Amino acid sequence: MASGEEAADRLRIDRWLWCARFFKTRTLAADAVRGGHVRVNGARVKPAHAVRIGDELHITAHDSVERDVTVTAIPERRGPSAEALLCYTESEASIARRRAAAEQRALARAFAPPTEGRPDKRTRRLLARARQRGDAS
Repeated sequence: MASGEEAADRLRIDRWLWCARFFKTRTLAADAVRGGHVRVNGARVKPAHAVRIGDELHITAHDSVERDVTVTAIPERRGPSAEALLCYTESEASIARRRAAAEQRALARAFAPPTEGRPDKRTRRLLARARQRGDAS
C-alpha cells in the first residue's frame, strides 16, 4: 500500500475528471476514459490510470468539443467550481475552440424555425436541412 504522501501526488483519472468537474458522475468519466474520449499524454488509458501534476489531457466530452488541459493540482475532494478550476490550465487553442463552438450553437438556435411544442413533419424536415447546411460549411 502506498503511503499518504505518495498518494497525494496522484489520483485515478476517472476520479480526477469527476473532481475537476468535466463529468457529472464518476461513472460517466470512467465510461469516457474506456471509450477513448480521454487521452493522457497522447495515449489511451484505463479508468484506474494514475494522473499526476504536469500530465497533459485531451478530453472530448459529451458536447463533442475537444479540450486540451494540463493537470496543475490533485484535488482532495469534489468541491465547488472555483476549486475545480485550480486543478488544471486549459490551452489557448482549446479555449478558442470552445468559444467558436458556443457561437455556432447560438447561431444555430437563432436561425432555427420557431415551433410550439413538438415539431410537425414539415418542420422536422426543415430542421434537418438546416443542420445539413450548417455541417457542410
